[in-house]
Amino acid sequence: MGRIKSILLLTCSGLIMLGCIKEDYFGASPFGNIKQILVSNQSGNATIISDSLLVTVEIPGGVDLTEITIETLEISSFAKANKDQGDLLNLENDDTIQIIAEDGSAHNWTIRAFVASETPQLDNNDLNAWYKTATNYYEPGESAANTIWGSSNPGTQLLNKLATIPEDLGNDNLAAKLITLDMGDLAATFGTPIAAGSIFTGYFDSDNIQISDPQAAIVFGTPFAGRPAKLRFKYSFIPGPENKNKQGELLDFSDACDIYALLEFRQGGETQRLATAWFRSDQIQEEFMTQEVVFYYGALDNSFPDYMFPPDGQNFVNDDIAQYGLPTHITFVASSSFDGANFAGAIGSTLIIDDIEMVYE
Repeated sequence: MGRIKSILLLTCSGLIMLGCIKEDYFGASPFGNIKQILVSNQSGNATIISDSLLVTVEIPGGVDLTEITIETLEISSFAKANKDQGDLLNLENDDTIQIIAEDGSAHNWTIRAFVASETPQLDNNDLNAWYKTATNYYEPGESAANTIWGSSNPGTQLLNKLATIPEDLGNDNLAAKLITLDMGDLAATFGTPIAAGSIFTGYFDSDNIQISDPQAAIVFGTPFAGRPAKLRFKYSFIPGPENKNKQGELLDFSDACDIYALLEFRQGGETQRLATAWFRSDQIQEEFMTQEVVFYYGALDNSFPDYMFPPDGQNFVNDDIAQYGLPTHITFVASSSFDGANFAGAIGSTLIIDDIEMVYE
């Protein structure tokens, strides 16, 4: 996901300065929460209702619910759980995970499964839900605890700039407005002269911040188990007037927006690409229009541009999985400048995107 490395550098620098935010309490902590959970074959984010000690997960039809593996379990600081990563849950009926808080109090969480849709969509795919963060800017989603979306804002807001904002289209319809910003002289001294506005599926892992590898703190993608034929969205795009490289030199080609979705098969710590849908355009599109992009399943041939191929260390799935398999995750990214990874772009490039839809045949 090097294409938004500039965003990640700014974001991770900000996270390092701010430090890791934990549940704070004087004395023995009473918190016994499940903060994040991912189980095998899960489709979409788990819904965590702390007041009711209830977690619900979507599982595709046909999966054996009696042997569901815990892949990720994050709980309150200083608490302990009676189940951990690698343990099995029997979700044919409700199962339980007990969390013991630091103060010894027991919190019995109910884990409940329901059958996922055969035609799933991304949560908040209409981008109508935006929540205000603790530092007083808006991010897409119902809340920080219940969203699949991230943006470039955690980095740019440190310099009192927001590259991703909600756009009011009228009639209670919001969209995401992504703007490529001049980050100023201070940011330029750190090699980040511009920042492209972006939204993406994923989250920040504040426990894995590495100055030498800013992308290590970003977990891209969200659980997903569908085989869409096309990616559909509405967008407008106006490139900025002067496209420049990292050194500020004028380039002889226009800036372009990037909008893509990758269906992935993740297993045993490895990620393989199942399908690719990619839209890159430098054309002025002032009026909102609907765009459809085909998902190509399996390996791409040499007729496709290099940027559509998996990064080093990742491969395509084999032919059998390409023909029949379900993904475990989807990574969606939209950016106002396609080459933000190299801190290149046109200041003022503006992409507005809305109604991101998976189209099934």
